[in-house]
Amino acid sequence: MISTSDFKRGLTIELKGEIYSIVDFQHVKPGKGGAFVRTKLKNVKNGLVVDKTFRAGEKMEQAIIDRKTMQYLYSDGSGYNFMNKENYEQISLSKDQISEITDFLKEGNDVEVIFCKSEIMGVELPNFMSLKVIKTMPGVKGNTVSGALNQQL
Repeated sequence: MISTSDFKRGLTIELKGEIYSIVDFQHVKPGKGGAFVRTKLKNVKNGLVVDKTFRAGEKMEQAIIDRKTMQYLYSDGSGYNFMNKENYEQISLSKDQISEITDFLKEGNDVEVIFCKSEIMGVELPNFMSLKVIKTMPGVKGNTVSGALNQQL
């Protein structure tokens, strides 16, 4: 159990059966009434950000998450396959589980897979990746003041 005084950015908590990560928090002491903590919480599973207010000193469960570095291997009709670099165990994730990052997956790249209670919560890409531009739209004269630039895809 953790208290609102233990809050910090990146801490994961469990509320109503869902796992949330603290994005931002602010302790507020109004002139009248009790102190409270305003937070912005990001749902680890679906990425939605919600605002939630807690009374000062309120206790809740801390969610223990585990991050494993895995290598993206390939995609087939059933999903996207990753390999644990420590024990060479392979897992397959569906397109629904990682829909927002599928365009940026490159074979052989390392990603962070987030687990909570042996359930996969999500996949995070590295901060920097080397990608190749494969197609650009032609720059049209008159659309810019300084010079025609290409829109990259």
